[in-house]
Amino acid sequence: MEKEIVQRAVSRLANTMRIYGEEHLRYKGLVAVDREEAIENLDRAWEATLEAFHTLYDVSSDKFDYFAQPDTSLLIALRNALHHRDHSLFSSLLPELWLCEAPEQLEGAAFLLAGHKSAGGERSRMHHFVKLEDIYSRLDPSKNSPELLRLGKTTDIQKRFNLIAEGLGFKKVLAEAQAERYPEKQVYLDIMPIFISGVVKVFKALKSLGIEFKGYDAKAYEKCFTEELEVDLASFEFKMLRMNMIQLYLGPALTINEAAIIYDRKREPCEEEPDLVS
Repeated sequence: MEKEIVQRAVSRLANTMRIYGEEHLRYKGLVAVDREEAIENLDRAWEATLEAFHTLYDVSSDKFDYFAQPDTSLLIALRNALHHRDHSLFSSLLPELWLCEAPEQLEGAAFLLAGHKSAGGERSRMHHFVKLEDIYSRLDPSKNSPELLRLGKTTDIQKRFNLIAEGLGFKKVLAEAQAERYPEKQVYLDIMPIFISGVVKVFKALKSLGIEFKGYDAKAYEKCFTEELEVDLASFEFKMLRMNMIQLYLGPALTINEAAIIYDRKREPCEEEPDLVS
C-alpha cells in the first residue's frame, strides 16, 4: 500500500508538469487576447506543480532526504510560502511587469535574469523567475526581514538557508548583480532549472528503490527525468531584459525568451564576489 501511495504521488506530479507545459504552449496566443488570464493561468499551473511536489515529499520523505539537497529544500520552502501566503513575496516576473498599474513607468528598467545551465547545454523554453531578494527575505535569518519564516531555532534556519544559498550558487548571482549595478529588486532567479534538478534527484532515488512510474504522464517523463536531464547547479546563464519601447509596445506577447539578451561578461581578475550574507 505504501508503494502505491508513492506511485500515485509520482503520477500526480507528472500530471501537473504536463499541464504546466500545456499552459506554457498556450501562453503566447492567449496573452495577446487576455494578458491577465494568460499570466494567471501560467502561475497557477506552476503553483500546482509545487503542490504536487510537496505531496510527493509528504509520502516519500522517509525514502529521500529532501532537506539535505539545496534544490529540493528550496522547492519545499517555496511551496510552503506560496501555500500559506502570509507575506507579499514570490510574485513572478510576468505579473510584476505586466499586471502592475502602469507598465510604461518601467520604461528603461533593466532586469538581471539568472538561471542554472543544463549539464548538456540544452536550453529550456520554460522559465519561472522570482526575485532573489524574496528568497533571502523569507529564508535568511541574518536579513531580519519581517517576512522571515520563523519556524525552529535561528541557528537551524540559518544552516538550512546556507545549504540552499551555497548549493545553488547565490554568490555568483549577487556578484553579477553588483558588478553590473542592478538594483536588488531587479535581480531574478529562474526556479525552473532548480525544479528540474530536484525532480531528477527524487525520481532517480525512488526508481532505485523500486517505485514504478504508472500512468501515461509518469511513463512519459520517466526516462527523461531518470536518464537524460541533468542540471549544473554550479553554472549560470545570465540574461538582461530591458523594458524598452518595443517591449512596451508589443507587451507580454513578446516573451521573455524572445526579448531577453544572453551575455557572458568577462570578470576582471581584481573583482571579488560579495559575502554570502551581507
